[in-house]
Amino acid sequence: MPPPVLTPATIQLLAARDGVETPSTDVRRLFMSEPHKLTDLQPVPKTPAAPEINRPYVYDLTFPQNVDSRLSHRNRMILTDLTVDIPESHRVPKDAPATPLKARWGTLEFRIYIAIACVMIPVMAWIPISLSLGANLSEDNSDAQYRSFRNNFWLLTGLATTYLSIKYLWKRLGTAPPPDNVHLIGYNLFFSVLFLLGLHGTSFFKILIILSLNYSIACFCDGKKAGPVLTWVFNAAVLFANDRFNGYRYGDILPSLEVLDSYQGAYSRWHIVYNLTMLRLVSFNMDYYWSCNTSTFQEHKRNRTITRPERMFPHPPQMYTFLSYLSYALYPPLYLAGPIMTFNDYLWQHRQPMVISGRSKALYSVRLVASILTMEFILHFMYVVAIKDTKAWNGATPAEISMIGFWNLIIVWLKLLIPWRFFRLWALMDGIEVPENMVRCMANNYSTLGFWRSWHRSYNLWIIRYIYIPLGGSRRVLLNMLLVFTFVALWHDLTFRLLAWGWLVSLFVVPEVLATYLLPTAKYGFELWYRHVCAVGGVLNVLMMMSANLVGFVVGTDGMGFFVQQLFGTGKGLAFLAVACAVLFVGVQLMFEYREEEKRKGIHRRC
Repeated sequence: MPPPVLTPATIQLLAARDGVETPSTDVRRLFMSEPHKLTDLQPVPKTPAAPEINRPYVYDLTFPQNVDSRLSHRNRMILTDLTVDIPESHRVPKDAPATPLKARWGTLEFRIYIAIACVMIPVMAWIPISLSLGANLSEDNSDAQYRSFRNNFWLLTGLATTYLSIKYLWKRLGTAPPPDNVHLIGYNLFFSVLFLLGLHGTSFFKILIILSLNYSIACFCDGKKAGPVLTWVFNAAVLFANDRFNGYRYGDILPSLEVLDSYQGAYSRWHIVYNLTMLRLVSFNMDYYWSCNTSTFQEHKRNRTITRPERMFPHPPQMYTFLSYLSYALYPPLYLAGPIMTFNDYLWQHRQPMVISGRSKALYSVRLVASILTMEFILHFMYVVAIKDTKAWNGATPAEISMIGFWNLIIVWLKLLIPWRFFRLWALMDGIEVPENMVRCMANNYSTLGFWRSWHRSYNLWIIRYIYIPLGGSRRVLLNMLLVFTFVALWHDLTFRLLAWGWLVSLFVVPEVLATYLLPTAKYGFELWYRHVCAVGGVLNVLMMMSANLVGFVVGTDGMGFFVQQLFGTGKGLAFLAVACAVLFVGVQLMFEYREEEKRKGIHRRC
């Protein structure tokens, strides 16, 4: 009997049978691998609400990357919508099984896991709340980084509203708009100049000089191999000089210029923000270098929205102008905190504008508000930052010490997540789509490699494009990881604490790489014991990741030494550690099943 023909109707039948909005690419793969499964299909009547299954799942022309495009196709929210959507998650891996595993949520094993989670999560929240009850505080606003954003939230909101309103009028009152947005690059730069003069005062001219020197390197080398080398040497030297001379003073350079030091703007520490600007300078020079060494250039059709991989394609060299360069490097919505986007991406989105629906923006606004409210709850009821800063943990039990560390890490996650989402929302309102920086909740990670793919994701994509792949990529994984995390640590701050963090992270990647090599999923994935062994490995990964991040961003090496002594040096500490590992084992099992649930919905994330 000849195999049945794969038609749009057949795809719809398969999707209807599975009860999910199955991407047609998944259905085709299932059809090719197991055509016999078509024999039990029965026709189903079409309904007005039926999804368009007869077309491939694309990034959706009206919904940008990870702005909940899945939810826009449905009238109700499902479990996997808790995690932001990214288009890469709809690419089916080559080693993915033809059919996802059957759901385990209803089994006795996972009912027990869920019951344990329902008990332990409130306990984990109550411990820091109980420690904070006796404090004479109404809120813990002691984290300087988040306090700066929190105290200026409404000012930033007003600034974003002003920027978007003036731009709207600029477009409405001008001449008939062209089919692209290249003409708006000038407006972006105009507003950037005003923005930076108010923000950094006369230090704006220091930034302009550095940007001009970097652009001169790109033009002088003009595609020669010396271009990338000089780019990296120059930008690394500027980073070290900024730190060494604390952003420079005009009076120290030339006494007659000291008068310029009198106006420092609203935020005088321009050299702190410059770390992000440096990434854009490297991006421009490297993209220009690759453009000069490209013989043919891709032109995309204007009747569709181009995907993110397509937005990485180079432009003709003559399009890498000084005006576009300055507009990109100083783009107001992303200047202060990111997320990071490449120059090629920025220019493509002006050449072929994104179509971002109001519903997508509203859904992303809801995520931002939910994150802010979560942070406010923690700041008002858990004073763990103040406890950490004053080292007021003497006499605390091992459980209390561990929760002080854990909730400090949650605050670190939230204090980065909220500004990133705020500025990303500003960019989305402006019609510019940039990568989501935090794909998963910090507590929903068991893989060291997966954690760093989802944490500060736009920075991760930048590192892969401009450092990891040029160094050889996966051919020298461990060496390249060491070099990458050394750069990441020094880029964040030139301190031993961050350097120790970078080396710890590199070290903690090794066990997972070895385990993946010795126990590949393709060979052992269907063994009954495999999932539980992986869960044990996940527990170890969680402990190592928490240790590294506590060293780098919370308590430093001295504080971590105290934590380790309390957990491993006492009988109570060891007993608590055993219980904590058991609870983490349950958590990792739930993380496994959550990812399997994503696969059942056609979502394949590498984190």
